[in-house]
Amino acid sequence: MNTFLIILVLIVAFFIGMNLWTRKLTADGQKRVPQLGDIIAVNGGNIHYVERGDPSQQTLVMIHGLTGQLQHFTYALTDLLADDYHVIAVDRPGCGYSTRDTADLGRLPEQGRMIQEFLDAKGITDAILVGHSLGGAVSLAMALDYPEKTKALALLAPLTQKLPSTPQVFKPLEIRTEWLRSLIGNTLAVPLAAKTAPHTLDVVFAPEPAPADFLDRAGGALGLRPSAFITGSQDVVGLETSLEAQMARYGDLTVPGGILYGAQDAILQPRAQGDPMAQFGLSNERIDGTGHMILITAPETCAAFIRRIAETASAEPKAV
Repeated sequence: MNTFLIILVLIVAFFIGMNLWTRKLTADGQKRVPQLGDIIAVNGGNIHYVERGDPSQQTLVMIHGLTGQLQHFTYALTDLLADDYHVIAVDRPGCGYSTRDTADLGRLPEQGRMIQEFLDAKGITDAILVGHSLGGAVSLAMALDYPEKTKALALLAPLTQKLPSTPQVFKPLEIRTEWLRSLIGNTLAVPLAAKTAPHTLDVVFAPEPAPADFLDRAGGALGLRPSAFITGSQDVVGLETSLEAQMARYGDLTVPGGILYGAQDAILQPRAQGDPMAQFGLSNERIDGTGHMILITAPETCAAFIRRIAETASAEPKAV
C-alpha cells in the first residue's frame, strides 16, 4: 500500500510540475507575441484580426493554417499588399488570440461561418480569400457556403483533399477525447513542443530553412500554449469528416481563383492536393525550390500571385 501511495504521489507531482512548466511557457509566449489587433465577437467565440490598407480598396482576407496564427501573414505578406489593397489577417477561431467555445467548431463549415460572421460585422461582402494550408480548406468552405460574398480564392499550399494519414509532425494532435486532449495540453504538450520546436520547424519548412525569428516575428511562441495544442487537435479531428463532405461539394464551386504551391512541399503534395482542383476552375502554379511555408519564405512571389488573382477577378464578373 505504501508503495502504491508513493507512486501515486510521484505521478501527481510530475503532472503538477509539468502544469507549472506549461504555465511559465504560456506566459513567456504571450509576452513575446502580444495581441496585435482588435477582437470582434461572433456566434461561438471571438475573432482577432489585424487590418492594413485603405478600406475603400479590394479586401484581401488572410487565413492561416494548422497550429498557426495571423503573424504568418504579418511576417511579410501584409506589408507587400497593403499599399494597394485592404488587407485583413485573422486568427482562425481558437488560434492566436481568437477563441471558440466548443470542439465541434473545429469543423470546416463552422470555422468558415465564424469568419464570415466577422466579415459581415465589418461590412465586407466581396472578399478575396487568401488561405494557407488548413486556411485554404476553410477558404474553400466559405466559397462553397457564401459564394455571393466571396470574390475569388488565392490559395497558398492549401489542403483540398483528404490525406491518407495525418503528416507525421502533426500525429501527436490525433486525440479524439476532449478530457484527454485537455489533460495533455495542460501538462505534457507544451514542454514537449518547446523541446521539439527546432525539429518541427525543420520538417514544416523543408527543404528551406526556418527563419531564425520565427518564434517572435511569425508568432510561433504562441504555439507554446495549451490552447494551441487543444485547438490543433480539434482541427485535425474535425477534418476527418468535414473535409470529405466538402470534397463532395467541389462540383458546386463557382468562385474563381488559383492555387500556388512550393514544388517541394513536404507537408502537402502539390500534385495530389492542387491538380484535382483544376477541374473546378482553379489555376495551379508552383514555385521551384520551395516548401510548405511559402508565405514566409517567398512572400514576393506569393504577393505577385495574389495580385494576379485579384486583377483577374476584378476584370471578370463572378457568376454565382
